[in-house]
Amino acid sequence: MNIAIVGGGIAGLAFALGLHRHGLRPTVYDAAPEFREVGVGITLLPHACRELATLGALDRLEPLGIENLESVFFNRYGQFIYRELRGRHAGHAFPELGVHRARLHATLLALARERLGPEAIRTGMRCRGYSQSASAITLEFVRADGATEHVQADIAVACDGVNSAVRAQMHPADKLCFAGINTWRGVSVFDPILTGRSYLRIGTIATGKMVIYPIVGKYDDQGRQLVNWVAEIQRDDAPMNDWNTRADLADFMPVFEDWRFDWLDVPALVRASIQMLQYPMVDRDPLPFWRDGRITLMGDAAHPMYPRGSNGSAQSLIDARTLSEALAAASAPLKAFDDYEAARREATGRVVTTNRSQPPDFIIMKADELSGGKPFNHIDDLISQEDLRQIAARYEQVAGFARPGA
Repeated sequence: MNIAIVGGGIAGLAFALGLHRHGLRPTVYDAAPEFREVGVGITLLPHACRELATLGALDRLEPLGIENLESVFFNRYGQFIYRELRGRHAGHAFPELGVHRARLHATLLALARERLGPEAIRTGMRCRGYSQSASAITLEFVRADGATEHVQADIAVACDGVNSAVRAQMHPADKLCFAGINTWRGVSVFDPILTGRSYLRIGTIATGKMVIYPIVGKYDDQGRQLVNWVAEIQRDDAPMNDWNTRADLADFMPVFEDWRFDWLDVPALVRASIQMLQYPMVDRDPLPFWRDGRITLMGDAAHPMYPRGSNGSAQSLIDARTLSEALAAASAPLKAFDDYEAARREATGRVVTTNRSQPPDFIIMKADELSGGKPFNHIDDLISQEDLRQIAARYEQVAGFARPGA
């Protein structure tokens, strides 16, 4: 089969590697003229690491990040709410890793170039749309030099992200969903926080929320780490942040200025940033179908979701493995597309809607509800740790990484 992959991000490269495992050789087309180190931190949950291990990428990637020991929840006053072990420490076969997104992408890119050959990955090819006949699909690309190029393939898979041109043609009425939540993300050189392998959630979007976790250990000779942080604020009248552009402290720092706890000085962490970017928190409603003839959607093009629960990358990697296996096993590629969609569309739709309504930080929202948003003496006066564990377990079940024995 002549298989075209639109987009060379995490989903596109993982899918290319998955196809190679089954003796298929696709071509990847990416809009960027060249791949550069962009983005900040990412958390890879155990089911994401399982998929990376299958691709032979985990052994390369694991030394580049930090294996999380625990996830810990606090309210905006810095008061402890809930703690649980993560990854292997919670009984999973695979770790939970914090890593720089650029390192993840570079690892997948290097493997794809080694296995498929550098000519199988073409850059400077921005997809503008598609047309098709009963026997082939034609993709229209605008090259980096401004020229138009048409590429014909037997089938195509769109991995071109949240602003997918293929999705826009397939579902022209589809729109971004923005609920007034903006985010600011950075990486700071900072002393280890708590265990130095702790994933932290503090506060809620209604009053200001921080997500903090390390992505590089022993970053300098002073024993400091590279620590990823995300600030999230919901405002009813907020305009949508720009994408991946330089952030301004004045836009969000006043909310967190007094977040100085005996275990962490949040303003000091933010001001230690060596990189700071802004993003909107957006998703899209689940779709009624992903396939249009000889082309289908994958990853953020299929199911963009709020970056809560660290689940977007995992779902993209599962998509990639599911479709590559289906194409290897099916008697016809379009049947493989249908089998893939039957396995993945409703499952990912549930994650999209759960990330909106009951994400992992629902634990903090519940504590705030019970305390009236005030400081409390002890969390056990409000709710038991077992009840909080059940909230966490419900999300893990929907997301597909329920702990063994749960």
